[in-house]
Amino acid sequence: MAFTQENREKALAIIAQYPYTKSAILPLAHLAQDQDGYLSEDAMREIAELVQVTPAEVNGTCSFYTMFKREPVGKYLVSVCTNVTCLVVGGPEIHETLSKKYALDEEVTVEEVECLAKCDGAPCFQVNYEFVENVTPQEAIDVVEEYKSGAKQARTISGTLKVGEK
Repeated sequence: MAFTQENREKALAIIAQYPYTKSAILPLAHLAQDQDGYLSEDAMREIAELVQVTPAEVNGTCSFYTMFKREPVGKYLVSVCTNVTCLVVGGPEIHETLSKKYALDEEVTVEEVECLAKCDGAPCFQVNYEFVENVTPQEAIDVVEEYKSGAKQARTISGTLKVGEK
């Protein structure tokens, strides 16, 4: 989806902050993902046009970063670390448990990630980029259910910052 008129104006203001338009690729990708919940092919083409590079260059830049989602995700994005420390203390079991539990739940997208840089809280995962640490597989399900029931409020929805929050 192309930028809304309001976001196109924001995009132009972002670009104006940089001496080289190409430098605005990442903030524009965030803007597009905030708008649509993921970074679509259309959005990358529009970003390329705005910063005067090829769509392949935008894709190459954005594909490096795991926070940019290339397809729609559920309302709750659950990112489970399975890197070395989490691997040793149960990360893969948490990932497997959550993946099975939410396989058919369109509201919850479970993904495996390399490292969340919270080794002191291993095993850990995130719900919409909010950390959850030192949990068992059942506790992980309980946390996701708290978000789904509204008992816990995610700061973001589908990777998008809620309006009015920092």
